[in-house]
Amino acid sequence: MLNRRTLLTGTAGFAVMGLALGKAVAASLSGIEKASMRGSINATELGVQPGTSDDQSKAFAKLLRDANARDMPVFLPPGTYVVSNLSLPGRVRLSGVPGATRVVYGGDGHLFMAEQADHIELSGLVFDGSNRTMGDYTQGLLDLRRIAHLAIDNCQITGSSKNGLALEHAIGRIERSEISGAADAGIYSVEAGGLSITGNTVSDCANGGILVHRWQVAED
Repeated sequence: MLNRRTLLTGTAGFAVMGLALGKAVAASLSGIEKASMRGSINATELGVQPGTSDDQSKAFAKLLRDANARDMPVFLPPGTYVVSNLSLPGRVRLSGVPGATRVVYGGDGHLFMAEQADHIELSGLVFDGSNRTMGDYTQGLLDLRRIAHLAIDNCQITGSSKNGLALEHAIGRIERSEISGAADAGIYSVEAGGLSITGNTVSDCANGGILVHRWQVAED
């Protein structure tokens, strides 16, 4: 028989379970992800919806522009987001749930490109190229050039028909990430200005794992 004491005991048990689960989830998140979830813009509030097969490039681009204008991080809830041809603004802080938030390339050009950005942080995201062809002008699934501060943490980059991650004149760090299934190199960096690449797993890339090159003699 359900009485008041039984009900209270059961409710307390669920509360403890919820607290423990919350602590476990929080423990799995990086510092970037925790910071991003605090005071961040939830993508669904601005019309970007997870789990739909429709291309959301237009809404996603507007989301990034609005976040840049407000200098705020963006949180992507779990699910799949199909997008293409996104040019990142000067300041991007984009986070999701590791292994569950998927940004999938829809084809016809490129996925993410950035040129002369001040600050780009990507954390807890899966970037899936689906082995789709990319334009001749892009070097990788994530093509980031002249980035003053770059942080890629706890991400997965997979299925690129070129390099997985292509960097040029980038400063920052790439850590705790998995890059796989690229038709070229997993990570390709040229003319870095101080780049840390640590704790990553690179596998099944056809033309090299991590390639770091320079055109001029200097410190990478």
